[in-house]
Amino acid sequence: MPDDISWMLGGAAALLTGWALGAIFFGGLWWTVQLGAASPTPSRWFVSSLILRTGIVLAGFYLIGADQPALLGLCLLGFITARALILRITRDQPDKAAPGKVQASGKPPCA
Repeated sequence: MPDDISWMLGGAAALLTGWALGAIFFGGLWWTVQLGAASPTPSRWFVSSLILRTGIVLAGFYLIGADQPALLGLCLLGFITARALILRITRDQPDKAAPGKVQASGKPPCA
């Protein structure tokens, strides 16, 4: 019985860690796009943000999933769930980089 409880706690910790990593990655991506679009040197923003966000996420996945594929899977599930949550939160946010831009509604033209 104690093994089941410790595995459940470890699984919950892996899921929460995956959610935190996803929030850092996708929230950082949204923040980078907002700042990079208005910057005179956007490539610096995008490249440095990509390296930093990817490094944080890979280190987190490595620490959580080392020799335990089930915990790695739970961490990945939390990561994907955070992506959906960040997408939902930021979808209705106005675009700060282009204040005169009209927000289109409906499907994008390539869908």
